[in-house]
Amino acid sequence: MKLSEIKEILAAAEGVNFKLENGNPVPEHFHVTEVGIITKDFIDCGGTVRHEKVANFQLWDADDYEHRLKASKLLHIISLSEEILGMEDLEIEVEYQAETIGKYDLGFDGKNFLLLAKKTACLAMDKCGVPAKKQKIEMVNLASGSACTPGGGCC
Repeated sequence: MKLSEIKEILAAAEGVNFKLENGNPVPEHFHVTEVGIITKDFIDCGGTVRHEKVANFQLWDADDYEHRLKASKLLHIISLSEEILGMEDLEIEVEYQAETIGKYDLGFDGKNFLLLAKKTACLAMDKCGVPAKKQKIEMVNLASGSACTPGGGCC
């Protein structure tokens, strides 16, 4: 999800709720402690130089159980970040505490923002040396109407 998309959703929302992909909610008393820009410059295993830039939101739940973040407040924080940091319409990455700080993509189900698990992947599969996955076929599904039958004359 891009910044422009979350701003459009927040403009019409009353509350702000986040859920993990497994359905577990982020506690309602969460805070957004950071809205910023993260840039990453790196070389992949194939030798290609890459540059990534994302908007970063950090969620944190504290012991102030009565706290609720209003949509208008989050919109204000985003606006300040755009103005002061010169933030572009970037994809959003969310940091949220699990066993360690997890990084998530952001989705929306019409009611809740969804923290979608990110996965690692090779960016240079053609140079990585990992064999391509073979297509798996169930032997039971190989037989079809065109298969030979005893006395059918096809063999």
